[in-house]
Amino acid sequence: MQKLVKGIHDFQSTVFPSHADLFGRLSRGQSPSVLFITCSDSRIVPNMITQTDPGDLFLIRNAGNIVPPFGAANLGGEAATIEYAIEALNVKDVIICGHSRCGAMAGLLDPASLTTLPTVADWLKNAEATRRIIRDKYQHLSGDALLTATVEENVLVQLENLRTHPAVASRIKQGKLGLHGWVYKLETGRVFAYQAVEAEFLPIEQVPAEPAPPARLTADRSI
Repeated sequence: MQKLVKGIHDFQSTVFPSHADLFGRLSRGQSPSVLFITCSDSRIVPNMITQTDPGDLFLIRNAGNIVPPFGAANLGGEAATIEYAIEALNVKDVIICGHSRCGAMAGLLDPASLTTLPTVADWLKNAEATRRIIRDKYQHLSGDALLTATVEENVLVQLENLRTHPAVASRIKQGKLGLHGWVYKLETGRVFAYQAVEAEFLPIEQVPAEPAPPARLTADRSI
């Protein structure tokens, strides 16, 4: 707590005054252009990774960067946040960003490790499609390679779930919303984006700023 309190003091005395105009504008309302959905993992800092300012990103964070399909029993607050971002804030793009060495995805691969975490186990039922894809298509992988495949496939599964939300489906149909799948590599700082034409994750600098395709394609093991 001492570190946090000191950080608040430094923010109030140094950072806030140097950005007074920005915070003044934000106090009158927000207009983010992107809904950024990522993991709760403490090692992921969306504004640092994207070098964006306060007010640029509308965030959803949870274990495993999961989007329950519309109407799911354990929907949580994700549906309300998605609806608000699109209908009230009129965001133009939605990014689902997974990351390497994801503990949630490791738990998905090893349900026995979740025996003392029943709520987590229940939450990960929203990634059941991911688990089955990995079981059926990636039996030849193990260790880090298997976890990487799981992280990638989960991003694509959650993009499919995202499309079941009425506000998302409507805006896509109108050509007013782009969906994007990313994977962030903790160990290198690199970001890989799903490329529709190649049906694989490529370094983001090689990928045009295009939305994800309307139907999920199995990712190539490129990272």
